[in-house]
Amino acid sequence: MVPSPSTPATTRVRILDASRRIFNQRGYAATTQAEIAAAVGISQGNLTYHFPTKRDLVARLEEEARERIRARRAALRPEAVAADYVEHLLFAMSLTRDYRFLLRDRAQFGDGRDALEPDPEMAADFEELRELLRRIEKDGLFRRDLQVDLEVLTRSLWIVSRYWPDYLRESEGLARVGWADQERGIQHHFAVLLPYLTASARREFEAALLVAAGRLAVEDEPE
Repeated sequence: MVPSPSTPATTRVRILDASRRIFNQRGYAATTQAEIAAAVGISQGNLTYHFPTKRDLVARLEEEARERIRARRAALRPEAVAADYVEHLLFAMSLTRDYRFLLRDRAQFGDGRDALEPDPEMAADFEELRELLRRIEKDGLFRRDLQVDLEVLTRSLWIVSRYWPDYLRESEGLARVGWADQERGIQHHFAVLLPYLTASARREFEAALLVAAGRLAVEDEPE
């Protein structure tokens, strides 16, 4: 939740924003409540008044991410498949970046059972991607000279988007992820998808990406 420019952020919002940012950069286990309080500019006692434990912070951030997903789904208005595909991709990668610690560190803050159970939102995201690829197939946008296995292609594309922040951290040592880093991930995603499309479909998808990505790049700050 981001307050409007004219509305000062409440203490709870500032705590959550700082927690998410520090958890993303340093990891859940390595982050202390004292660090979060210092980043917000409040005492640790004030922090624990709002959120007694780090796990309480995680629970609220998990719900915040789900609220963002529900709001996006409620606002969806189907368009051409290229525009819908790009919207799905950019939202998924943005959410994965903004809440990457929730995916990466689940074994640290889960109760053991939670860490092993499939996340229902991730399952829904995978199914939405699969349905978009079915629409591409139905619209005749795949090349006829290639054999397309939709299940394999769905998994390949989803893995690129889902694990891109993990790659940046583990292989490039990046704790802060900005638009340029996200753009590279999108390029890798399209490197998997575009060879399967007809020439006219490739142009359509590239144009849709150019329009949508231009808006995001203007608004983006390193996270």
